[in-house]
Amino acid sequence: MKPYFRALNAGAFLLLAACSTPANETQLLMDRTPVPPVAEKKPHEMSLHGTTRVDNYYWLNQREDQQVLDYLNAENEYTSQVLKPTEGLQNTLFEEIKGRIREDESSVPYQLDGFYYYTRFVEGAEYPIFCRKKGSLEAEEEILADGNKMAEGHSYFSLQTLVSPDHKLLAEITDTVGRRIYDVRIKNLATGEYLPDVLEQMTGNVVWANDNQTLFYSKQDSQTLRSYQIYRYQLGKPNEDTLVYEENDETFAIGVSHTKDRKFLLIGSGSSITSEYLYLDANNPTGDWQTFLPRERGHEYGLDHCEDAFYIRTNSGGATNFRLMKATGGGQTMDHWEEVIPHREDVLLEEVELFKNYLVVEERKGGLIQLRIMPWDGSKEHYLEFKEPSYVAGISINMEYDTDLLRYNYQSLTTPSSTYDYHMGTHEQTLLKQREVLGGFNADDYVTERINAKAADGTLVPISLVYRKDQRQNGKNPILVYGYGSYGISMEAYFRSSIISLMDRGFVYAIAHIRGGQEMGRAWYDNGKMLQKMNTFTDFIACTEHLVAEGYADPDRVFAMGGSAGGLLVGAVMNLRPDLYKGIVAAVPFVDVVTTMLDESIPLTTGEYDEWGNPNEKQYFDYMLSYSPYDQVTAQDYPYLLITTGLHDSQVQYWEPAKWTAKLRELKTDDKLVLMHTNMDAGHGGASGRFQQFKELAMEYAFILDLAGVHE
Repeated sequence: MKPYFRALNAGAFLLLAACSTPANETQLLMDRTPVPPVAEKKPHEMSLHGTTRVDNYYWLNQREDQQVLDYLNAENEYTSQVLKPTEGLQNTLFEEIKGRIREDESSVPYQLDGFYYYTRFVEGAEYPIFCRKKGSLEAEEEILADGNKMAEGHSYFSLQTLVSPDHKLLAEITDTVGRRIYDVRIKNLATGEYLPDVLEQMTGNVVWANDNQTLFYSKQDSQTLRSYQIYRYQLGKPNEDTLVYEENDETFAIGVSHTKDRKFLLIGSGSSITSEYLYLDANNPTGDWQTFLPRERGHEYGLDHCEDAFYIRTNSGGATNFRLMKATGGGQTMDHWEEVIPHREDVLLEEVELFKNYLVVEERKGGLIQLRIMPWDGSKEHYLEFKEPSYVAGISINMEYDTDLLRYNYQSLTTPSSTYDYHMGTHEQTLLKQREVLGGFNADDYVTERINAKAADGTLVPISLVYRKDQRQNGKNPILVYGYGSYGISMEAYFRSSIISLMDRGFVYAIAHIRGGQEMGRAWYDNGKMLQKMNTFTDFIACTEHLVAEGYADPDRVFAMGGSAGGLLVGAVMNLRPDLYKGIVAAVPFVDVVTTMLDESIPLTTGEYDEWGNPNEKQYFDYMLSYSPYDQVTAQDYPYLLITTGLHDSQVQYWEPAKWTAKLRELKTDDKLVLMHTNMDAGHGGASGRFQQFKELAMEYAFILDLAGVHE
């Protein structure tokens, strides 16, 4: 819950030639802009619960229909023509953003069984090269897979790799469409030759058994894309895949993994509020899977294994923010579980990492992540110390089990991504790498803050913000407010080198940590979903108002941005308070909430009833209808709007933003622009190349900057 002009179908829409007038202060306000395409109205009635809705643009949901493709291409051409005056700025922004990234960058190698694995990029290339060295970092490099060579001939390309437990075979997992449907090939790393074995049309979720000959993988429904089957495949036996588990509850999706100590394979099945795991001895891939603890609605748990015990992160016993339990043997019941970390009202237990001698806990208090080190021998525990007011810290790649070193990442809105090794016994830490930011970046030129806004019901909502010191002027800065607020996903204060281009042009950048995320604990999520969803939107409005009131923003130059469910956010906010924003960017926006959640053939629908509600029930239908951006479009003035989508999007279907665009143009009462750009070669994440993605971002930034009166 990211040159297209062709001949137009005159019966569906029109695209008229542009006329020109002298430029004025804001180039996008010029009268010379072309007349936008007009989508044909084909009324489609939908009746439920005594309510009849008429969707004039329902016909746009035919991805292969030439009339639809022509319309999308006409919108792209229109957007290109409108934004033509900003092309110079777009190019400048693209080169700036790209120029801050070291082209020949490498990841920090991680160690596993005497091998050092890493990825690296080469200058002028878009995709990673997967490499390793044996024994030491001074050893000769072995290239496992070159994403650049493999991407040749594909307009979209995505590559994942998975090495076998004996490090002799490599599973190459590729998607060449962008719809998150993958194929898998197996390479012999000693010879470089591919085995004849090929797995097709699967989810990309693959795990090796310890025999180095057996793969388990998940398969999705061809229409809904719900991951619902786990297969076992033995090398050398094509067409003999064995179905080992099928999830028949359409609100659940499944995946396969292994425990940290690699003793067990796990099948996890879950909905928004319920979990269930099965486990299997990883040395016996043809054995019978055992249920760890049968599902019970409302019980969420995660599972890992260390030495002779399973460790369970669970919300059982009223542990809203989760607690950690220990179980020797299987689960089946909770009678013999031991409590390791109790539930705390003010601390969210997010993740644990198991080592032979230590337990590392990633927990969140006051909206910020803390890393807690707990020795198994009972000696004194401690926390790592982080000093910035807003930051994000997290457990990184820790493949080794018997080690005293914890690898973690730290960054903030002013501190680039930094990877550390921390000795859990001596408390010594080593900075392995801080991502280099080229182009003269100096962190001391910028300031990050964390403030609170008071929501409509009195709740304090955190805001992380950053700006350039010498550009700050009370009440005179343009501002970009970003938000998400769904699925319990917290919007972290990650370092984003791209926003330097905004800050250096006077912008303040703010992240609104609104309800629907999980920044302030599980209750923060629960109070921003289902029949409490309106809190998400009113929180964002309250944050924006507070930023203006406190002098962080020029009230006439306030902008908002959100993607996917964040697109729903800004779409709903735009209906509620269109006067608050000069312009909005909605990326791959989920805006046709009711129609989508009534269509069980669309990916993600049934699995999200516990997030949004099931509109087949009247109370949820009525509530969702009250905020659905598409349904709530009305005859009023709106901000300037740029909408992006991808033709092959598997998360939010392209027709939602396409219909929204057409309806807004039909009903709004102002002459402000509504622009839509469809990436015809990509899906939810936009362009696949390392740098190509920044072309779309440069377009979005140029749109905002131009409206703010900044043209260079």
